[in-house]
Amino acid sequence: MTDRHEQAAEALGAHVDFRVLRRLKPVTSFHVAVPHVSSRVGVAIDVETTGLDREVDRIIELAVQRFRFDEQGRIIQVGVPRVWREDPGIPVDPKITRLTGLTTADLTDQAIDEAAAVEIISSADIIVAHNAAFDRPFVDRRLPAIAGKPWACSMAELDWLEFGFDGRALAHLVSQCGWFYEGHRAENDILALIYLLAHGLPDGETILAKLIACSERTTYRVNAVDAPFDAKDRLKSRGYRWDAAMRFWWKAVQEEESEAERSWLLNDVYGGYGEPAFIPVTACERHR
Repeated sequence: MTDRHEQAAEALGAHVDFRVLRRLKPVTSFHVAVPHVSSRVGVAIDVETTGLDREVDRIIELAVQRFRFDEQGRIIQVGVPRVWREDPGIPVDPKITRLTGLTTADLTDQAIDEAAAVEIISSADIIVAHNAAFDRPFVDRRLPAIAGKPWACSMAELDWLEFGFDGRALAHLVSQCGWFYEGHRAENDILALIYLLAHGLPDGETILAKLIACSERTTYRVNAVDAPFDAKDRLKSRGYRWDAAMRFWWKAVQEEESEAERSWLLNDVYGGYGEPAFIPVTACERHR
């Protein structure tokens, strides 16, 4: 950007009637590394697929990008993005083409470099996606060698309203930080995700620091096994979801909420006839 454009942006941004968004650009770091301070490796990941069904649909584009962060959750190094396309063996649905820009011709004879992808992802102390419940099942199925790695979801695990944001779509969150990018392509999405993770909050912590703290806490999957049929409305109103395959209601709760949830279930649902199952969940099992 020329000095003239930057001056114009500064002038507009200073006016109450205008907001200035800047295009995301590749970066190599957001903070300077402090000597002799330990650090960890994260990998930002995003996939484009032939559809939404994790059992049937397949990855057509995989993007990964390593980054290194310090003890305070500050990103001190950003690696080079790697992007692979893969031929799903079927024509690409026109809706997927409109969403991603990828056509059947773009994918013909393309394949993910499995060895390279596994090497990068395996190096991570934490894998981050902005909808890990969608991305993880596809990645685990396509790259079973990395199944069991810890994952974090920047969309679902954080209370964005508490941080002063509205909504939780990646492009919308990034725009509230003052940036814009062309979405719905895996490479652009992981760059946007890394920018978002590096963003500093008013309390001095980064989004990444908040996410790591959430991810490292044990949660519980509460399975209301054999709950009475007439309790379904109470369970639903309390946030439980129906598992059609296993045929019981379930929800995730924080560790500090588990005893209160157990008490509610025993008193208001089971009434002395049966009890729920509390399954501890760490980042290694979460979002599967």
